[in-house]
Amino acid sequence: MLTVPLFFVLAIAGVPLLVAMSPAVVLVDTVRRSRWATARALAFFAIYILCEVFGIIAATLVWIRFRLSPGMSEEQYLRSNFHLQCRWASALYRGIQIVFGIETTVDGDDCIPPGPIIVFSRHASTGDTIIPAVFVSSRHDILLRYVLKRELLWDPCLDIVGNRLRNYFVDRRSTDSSQEIERVAALADGIGEREGVMIYPEGTRFSEPKRARALERLADGADRDLVELGQSMRHVLPPKLGGPLALLQRNREADLILLAHTGFEDVESLASLLNGSLIGREIRIHFQRIERESIPADEKSLRHWLFDIWVSIDRWIDRNQPRLVDGGA
Repeated sequence: MLTVPLFFVLAIAGVPLLVAMSPAVVLVDTVRRSRWATARALAFFAIYILCEVFGIIAATLVWIRFRLSPGMSEEQYLRSNFHLQCRWASALYRGIQIVFGIETTVDGDDCIPPGPIIVFSRHASTGDTIIPAVFVSSRHDILLRYVLKRELLWDPCLDIVGNRLRNYFVDRRSTDSSQEIERVAALADGIGEREGVMIYPEGTRFSEPKRARALERLADGADRDLVELGQSMRHVLPPKLGGPLALLQRNREADLILLAHTGFEDVESLASLLNGSLIGREIRIHFQRIERESIPADEKSLRHWLFDIWVSIDRWIDRNQPRLVDGGA
């Protein structure tokens, strides 16, 4: 009742206002010599608002069609919402590419199908959250069940379609962590050949203060090996063990897909976008498949194994730092 009307108001009044402001914005960017950073950021906000509004309208039409079509099954309704999610994410990512002049390089994604799969992704910023929907779901027709933070329900498209699909929005303030972990683990039940589960093992976006706090919490444990592995990670946070391990232990048939990427590291806030942090960036995306047979079964070995693979992601990031491309000129 709050967010849906808000986005329609922003589309009706806010987007024309941004257009009206464009001469002043161009003047500011000319003085700043910022490669049109402010103009690009405002253009992206307009695209995001329009994607939300068209997404809400499309989600409403899908629901009306389902209610008025007796022959439409629950499975067809699910697939319609899935395809809507894919189109929304692809449109948003395409907008990022055009507005900020970024270039995307993907390798290893031929290893993704078939399912069932569990995807572990690096989490660097808000901008990287659409990567799985674009490069796993849209490109390979894999219906992912997402583990997301509850705060994302403030995005109306994620709220509406995200709750129609089988996802779980984690309450990070919950005092019952075992219940939250059980609900995450339940996503691994019954995933088929065109399905998977997607989780960010770090639990939150990387930053140096968060890294320091994570290492402090890790030091409180009894396993010195995990502490040393965590301290060796420079670009990622030590993975949380609850949700990721629960998924791997719940479904012992699904292979693991590792998703590493670089290029979104500096997109931390609205200020960073206005300062041109994303302009002309190269986004590098790397996938790796780990067969179920090579994943340890017992919990202690699994804990060390998870930290080892996260160290490997950290090293890949170190070798693949993003560069500027001509699109940022």
